[in-house]
Amino acid sequence: MTDLRPSKQQSLEPVHAGIDDIPHDLWATRLVHYMRAMACLSLVSGLIHWTVICGIGAPTPGGFADYPTAYQSATVFFAVIDLVAAVGLWLAAPWGAVVWLTSAISMLAVELLFPQIYGGRMWVAAFEGAFLVTYLGLALLAAREQPV
Repeated sequence: MTDLRPSKQQSLEPVHAGIDDIPHDLWATRLVHYMRAMACLSLVSGLIHWTVICGIGAPTPGGFADYPTAYQSATVFFAVIDLVAAVGLWLAAPWGAVVWLTSAISMLAVELLFPQIYGGRMWVAAFEGAFLVTYLGLALLAAREQPV
């Protein structure tokens, strides 16, 4: 039978809650939560692009085939890359952030430089820019708290 009484080497000090209990990786945790939120948005965005490809709510009977080639190409690109980015972001994998950054910068470029594709929706460009700046800020703050 084992002895469950504390030995002389073991200390039975009380647990102290206070300033020392603040996690040292606070910004890294916030970055992961932000990446998970962006994963959800990327998933929704990718599914919206897939609804367009599948012809759900298409303005013409021909569906996706009636759209211009530039629109079709951009829609297929974002339908695939947004879903891949969503998986990588949810896993908090480094490649997920890279794929998401590629997707966000590509959407910014399409909206700002090629307004004929999606109609130059400036609100989309503003949100993408805000998401990018927020991510970069959180990544910098998380990197600062890492030990040297």
